[in-house]
Amino acid sequence: MNKKARSFVTIMIVVGLSTLLLRMVIHKLIIYNIERNQSLALVNLKLFYTALENYAKDNKGVYPANINQLTKGNPVYLEKDYLAVSSVRGYEYDCQRMDTTGYNCSAAPLDCNLTGNKVYTMSTGGLIIAEDCDKK
Repeated sequence: MNKKARSFVTIMIVVGLSTLLLRMVIHKLIIYNIERNQSLALVNLKLFYTALENYAKDNKGVYPANINQLTKGNPVYLEKDYLAVSSVRGYEYDCQRMDTTGYNCSAAPLDCNLTGNKVYTMSTGGLIIAEDCDKK
């Protein structure tokens, strides 16, 4: 085997190993970002739950009819209107039901298996259910 052929084989081995290492690092970064996004979505839903329950406690068991009562009222129960922003760290928030008798809100990833793996649903009383996003 001549010297040029040996150099080419060496270069190809180095390129192959570098590609494999890079793929592993990128995969780990995606997993890390998904876990971080999911943790933040869960924390934000718990903040939302706390604001809703505190509002109801202060108003004799009556829940707010809309998000403005939490964010613009006196006192302010929630610093940020999660329903108004398009997404927060790859998750979008929605309240399917929010009235004086209770609520049903969710946090879902924008892109299943890329920004998150779980859909979180929260209902009156603070019950939070996590489901795989590809089953929804």
